[in-house]
Parts: sequence; structure tokens; C-alpha cells
Amino acid sequence: MTTDTPNDAPSGSPLDAPLDTPLDGAEILRRARELAPVLRKRAAEIEDNRTLPADVTELLRATGVFRIGHGPATGGPGLTSPEQLEVVEALAYGDASAGWCAGIGAMGGAITNFLTPEATRALYTGPDLITAGSLVPAGRAERVPGGYLLSGHWPFGSGVRHADLLTSGAFVYQDGKPWAAPDSPHEHDSMQFVVRASAAEPVDNWDTTGLCGTGSSDYTLTDVFVPEGHTFSFFEPRVAPNPMAWSDSFMRALPGVPLGLTRAALDHAREVASTRYDRMAGRSWADSWRVQTELASCEAEFNAAREGVYGATRRQWEVLAAGGTLDDLSPTERGAVPLSGLHAVHVARSVVNRLYDLLQTWSINHDSPMDRWLRDTAVLSQGQIGHDVVLESVGAYLLGRPPKVRIGLGLH
Repeated sequence: MTTDTPNDAPSGSPLDAPLDTPLDGAEILRRARELAPVLRKRAAEIEDNRTLPADVTELLRATGVFRIGHGPATGGPGLTSPEQLEVVEALAYGDASAGWCAGIGAMGGAITNFLTPEATRALYTGPDLITAGSLVPAGRAERVPGGYLLSGHWPFGSGVRHADLLTSGAFVYQDGKPWAAPDSPHEHDSMQFVVRASAAEPVDNWDTTGLCGTGSSDYTLTDVFVPEGHTFSFFEPRVAPNPMAWSDSFMRALPGVPLGLTRAALDHAREVASTRYDRMAGRSWADSWRVQTELASCEAEFNAAREGVYGATRRQWEVLAAGGTLDDLSPTERGAVPLSGLHAVHVARSVVNRLYDLLQTWSINHDSPMDRWLRDTAVLSQGQIGHDVVLESVGAYLLGRPPKVRIGLGLH
């Protein structure tokens, strides 16, 4: 049996003492933008490594990105969702895998809204700790005195190899039989369980078309003891009402990944077009009607998608920050947040494909960033924020039917 006790604190970075290194949103964003060119230069290395190199992880940590979801009570800057989104977008401009790991790794701040204050103090000893895991209830948690024994095999643990903490979904059992709390509406309860990442065994199965550097491999846990207080449900906040105490809060920054990637591809295409000369046509690419109209059309698609994401997120934050709830949003407004994220992914894939074709042979080599962006958008489209399950769930919600997915979409 592996134990996971409150005193077994994970080792973090020097930034783990928030009072020694106060960072506001403007400084975190500045650091993220400063790091982006470094990430771009190391993108091939990140991809070949199939997870973030250790020093890249620490560079990300030093930006403060992993604290963006924490409020002042847990040592964080108290960024709004649009501000968090902007930080992830800035990092994804440098490298999509790094941006994705940043957005996922920063979900610890959101999780603290669903843990008891005692568990938060024991687990999140600083705001810069990295959280990873899989919310899918793929595990089995056997009730034992004082807590649970957690075992299972979870898929797609983005960043599991460099995380400090893991949250994993599991169904609960007692004496080998399915268990549910007396007041539970379910016949078999599932919960989230937070453990030290060192207790997990990663499975070396992340060898994908794109987003290779996210290290989103499976992982296993075997008989890990989880104290009773280190469990939570995204539907049961344990803090005073605030805009982050909702089950979609940890997902709101992830559309920054397709937005940052698309902006990078547009800037790259413009740079190439401004320096190329078409010898057969006897003119600069910048004078080509086709190049001009295609770039402008892609810019228009991106601008609309970006404003859709930020507009929906700002509106949601305004309502929640004013003391409202998700129920105070109209069904259309409530569905706009996940739909705008989905649309950003679709636009990223479409625009990158079009720019890849526009640049022709300047796209096809593996050392071309267009090649990487093409593959990254293909994989990004298969994840939850870019999958048609979002359309199905929001569509069901708009029609008054139960959504297929609730966690992460804010439709409950």
C-alpha cells in the first residue's frame, strides 16, 4: 500500500512561497510573453521529448502561470477568467504543447474551491504547484478507516510526468460492493481524489500525431491511501461563492491554446509572404491577390473566433463576479462559453490548413512550424474542448434535455 499523508508535501520551486514573490496579472502576462520566443525555439525538442523537458517546466513555473487560478486566500493573484485565458494564449503562441500543459497544470487554483480549507493547506503548500490527472472515473476507491485505497488506470494524464499533484476520478466501493452516500441521487457514487504525483506510474503510450510535448500518457495508481478530506466533487463547492467555484472554471483558459497557435501561424505566414518573390509571376508574394485575400480572410476568421471566446468569457465572469450564478445567464449565454472554445479549435484547424496550402513547399518540411501546427490542430480537435460532444451537450441543454457532458461545460 502506498500512503498519501498531509505531511508528505511535494517539492516545488522557489516560487512556492507566495509572500516572497508576489506576482500580479500584468507581470505574469509579461513573463509569459517573454517566454514565448524561447518556447518557439525549443518546440522541436519539446515534441521529440514527448513531454516537457524538466527545465522548460521550471521556466513555465517561473512565469507564475500555475498560480493563475488561485485567489489571494491561497497565495494567488486572483486573475479573472479572461486574464487567465490571455496568459495561456501568450504561452501557446510560443508552443501549443507548453500552452496546453500550462492551462491544465494551473487547474489547482480551481480545485481549491472544492476542497476543505484543511485539505487545501495540506495539499497546496504553494500556488505554483502543478496539478495534472484525469477526471474520468476510471479508478476504484475502496472505503477504509480514515479514507480510501485508490487504484486504477487513467487515460490522457497531460503533464503527469512533471506534475506535483494528481486529481483522478473513481467510483467508490465498500467491502467490495458499489457504495453511495445515504443522500446521494446515484446508486454508485464517484468522486475526485487528490494524491501526490509521485505515487503514480506513467504508462509510456503517448506517441501521437501532434501535441506530442504534452506528455498526455496514461497512468496507474495502486492501493494509494487517500485521506477522507482529500476528495471532492466539482458540484459541491466548499468555499464562499465566487466566480471560480464552478465546475467549468478549470476549463475556461484552455481555448487560449488554439487562439495562441492560430495567431502564431498567421504571423508566420505574413512574415513569409512579405519576404518571398514569385519568379514565375515576376512579382512579390505581397503583391499577389491570392496571398492578400487569403491572409485577410484567415485574419477575419481568427478575429471573430477570438472575440467570441473573450466576449463569452467576459460576460460569464461579469455575472458571477456580481454575485450571480450560472443560472443568471440566459441559456444562449451559458452555452456560449463552451461553444466559443469549440469554435476556436475548429477555426485553428481550418486557418492552419489554409495557411499550410498557401505557403506550399515552405510548409512541408518537419522543421517548418507550419508542419507542427498542422499536426497540433489535428490532435487538439480530438480533445474535449474541440470534440463534437460539446455540440451534442450544449444542443441538448438548449433543448431542455440532459447534456451528455456536464463537468467542464458549466451546463449543470
